[in-house]
Amino acid sequence: MSRAFVKEDSADKGDDGLPERAVSSHPNLVTLHGLAAIEAEIARLGNALAMARADGDTMAIPPLARDLRYWQQRRSSAEPVAPPGSNETVQFGSTITIHRADGRRQTYRIVGEDEADPKGGTVSYISPLAQAVLGRRVGDEIAIAGQDAEIISID
Repeated sequence: MSRAFVKEDSADKGDDGLPERAVSSHPNLVTLHGLAAIEAEIARLGNALAMARADGDTMAIPPLARDLRYWQQRRSSAEPVAPPGSNETVQFGSTITIHRADGRRQTYRIVGEDEADPKGGTVSYISPLAQAVLGRRVGDEIAIAGQDAEIISID
């Protein structure tokens, strides 16, 4: 087939033609658990890609290859952060409990972007909540989503 009229835009696409997954411009801070999760995902995707190639599954190969490239890039840029050595102030890796003005108590752990799962109790260190609490102490008042809250514990 002639490629004379095919748009070449390899800067945004991998060899498989799929657009690359967006990579954050923020430092790739990760907890030790997050680093292990990245490595496990690379292993899982590598195995799945090898199986897809062995089976000749041409539909499965491109998305698996793209995802593997993404996680390999995230692994190469990962900056592991040791658990906080103190509970005096909120830091990356801290687990905090806040008491909102409406009476709700919520507990979150501050983690890397790829680890974040707010429904599971983890928030990215670049999230508005994390930005509001980083460096703060128990008893400090913060504003989150237009509401006041108080940090009641740091673990």
